[in-house]
Amino acid sequence: MKKKFFIVAAVITSSQLQAQQDTTTLDQVILTANKFEQKQSQTGKVVTVIGKEQLEKSSGKTVAQVLNEQAGITIAGAYNATGSVQTVFMRGASSGRILILLDGIPVNDPSMINNEFDLNLFSINDVERIEICKGAQSTLYGSDAIAGAINIITVKKDINKPFHVKVTSGLGNKNTARNNIQLYGKAGKLTYTTRFGKLSTNGFSSAHDNTGTGNYDNDGYDGNVINAGLQYQVIPSLLIKTFIQHSQYKADIDAGVFADERDYTINNSSLSSGAGMNFKKGIVNITTNYQYGELKRTYRNDSLFVRPFGTKFESNKYGGRTQYAELYGNITSAKWLTVLAGMDYRWANMNQQYYSLSSFGPYSSSFDDTSVHQTSFYGSLLFNALNKRLNIEVGGRTNKHSRYGTNSTYTINPSFSINKNWRVFGSIASGFKAPSIFQVYDVFSGNPGLKPETSTNYEVGIQQLHSAISNRIVYFHRDIKNGIDYNYNTFQYFNFVKQTVDGLEWELSARPTQQLNITANYTLITGDEQTQSRKSFNDTSYTHLLRRPKHNFNLNIGYQFTKDLFASISAKSVSNRYDVGGYMQEDVLLDSYFLLGAYAEYKWKGSIKFFVDLQNITGKKFFDIRGYNAIPFLINGGISFQL
Repeated sequence: MKKKFFIVAAVITSSQLQAQQDTTTLDQVILTANKFEQKQSQTGKVVTVIGKEQLEKSSGKTVAQVLNEQAGITIAGAYNATGSVQTVFMRGASSGRILILLDGIPVNDPSMINNEFDLNLFSINDVERIEICKGAQSTLYGSDAIAGAINIITVKKDINKPFHVKVTSGLGNKNTARNNIQLYGKAGKLTYTTRFGKLSTNGFSSAHDNTGTGNYDNDGYDGNVINAGLQYQVIPSLLIKTFIQHSQYKADIDAGVFADERDYTINNSSLSSGAGMNFKKGIVNITTNYQYGELKRTYRNDSLFVRPFGTKFESNKYGGRTQYAELYGNITSAKWLTVLAGMDYRWANMNQQYYSLSSFGPYSSSFDDTSVHQTSFYGSLLFNALNKRLNIEVGGRTNKHSRYGTNSTYTINPSFSINKNWRVFGSIASGFKAPSIFQVYDVFSGNPGLKPETSTNYEVGIQQLHSAISNRIVYFHRDIKNGIDYNYNTFQYFNFVKQTVDGLEWELSARPTQQLNITANYTLITGDEQTQSRKSFNDTSYTHLLRRPKHNFNLNIGYQFTKDLFASISAKSVSNRYDVGGYMQEDVLLDSYFLLGAYAEYKWKGSIKFFVDLQNITGKKFFDIRGYNAIPFLINGGISFQL
């Protein structure tokens, strides 16, 4: 009953505000939904766009924190000590079920158990735009896109001068420093961009001292990102490009839940480079891309601070390499039909070397260089009729994996614009996640017989678009079969987990006046999961999803006081949720929390901007992950210069 009332109230509110002004359609151009630029009204896929303006007003935040404010997304670790593991959950799916894209190209870390990519390796100042495409996206993007894909776009648009420079520098409490410099421009047919960003902080203790007597030390962070890109317009119809990005950070970490540790660090680095080409002439649009990635993770514990029976020295090194190549194109064969077809090849490799010294003596192990590869072919047909008011996408993919063989996915995605202000949409789509190298080949826990995890996704929604206000309400349902998890009875990974998730997302964007802007979103998630009991390791079912709240609400209210002065206040409400209680213990309920934040900026002479960002204004004590501290009150302020 409450759910129905909530939806009706949202629609009534939108209708009342709509009556205040003349109706015009707000319709963004997006890329991620179908791999080519199109208006959002011409696809039934649910895409949320975080634009450059919003990102520039997030100078004191991380990429993970900005994503954590979006409908349908929860990132466990986003509010923990800088450098903490960032576990991305979308629409209730488990970790590793969301594909991260960098400028449309999949990125992942094959040395991670679930193949995730570390969001700490991105700098917020390097990002031009983020597109979040929700629901199963495996037909176009392959493995891991079970719950959706997040496309982090760094390519600048509309560069028209030979030389631009932008410098941002900020300071905050906890001895936090953020610095970024960008040089970019266009000279004739050549466009170039270069960036360097650095973030350092003394931080706070990662582990929570539940006794209050441990004198836990602060866990600091020092990281930097450097990237460069070149684009050359050979002829009006042919563009070639090349790019490189290197990210590295070193962070202090603790021994575990409620457990402090000194001189225990993680050093992560990522190198991504590649090249591509785009040919566009008439009805034909062809794109090719190649990307090479290299990732390294090193955990090192070397300290005089040794717990009883603890480790005296520990070194754990992981290495991963990836290659990705794709060729795809779309042809507008008729005014009412666009045909998209493509293929991609993925190769991944990992290795590991471990050594420790404890009171029990030395121990070493290794995971030798091991690789897997996949080849995929995909295609889709995009129909439109009734003056593009009716749009239908039908697509499919076949995937051949070097270990388990073949699998396939499909998507059916219709949408209909009732008029220029209202449209309805829906989809039925399948997704899959290939088992990781570790899950298949680890000498102790690997299972060579693992099959891909599969899902079927359903969604239906309605969207209202208007110059004064827009609303989107989406209901989604997902079934996961053959879910991959760890079996504590056989001590191997296995296909067993079944998950059913139902949810509701509401997104609002309103501008009641020219100066006032309001954005809000609400997510409701309920789930049932059949897996092993975390207490007894017997087969069981859970009606809660670990670290994923049932209710999540975000609000931002901004006001443009003058053409130079802007300020906003934000709020976040997260309901209680469960976390692991410990080895063979019942799950523990974490308390709900409410956070307040604020941002203000003043532009001087058009090219200089002063800004201040405040997080957790009330100093609320809360926990996103059991046993680990979340952010206290944080303040960051600085200056940005652009020429």
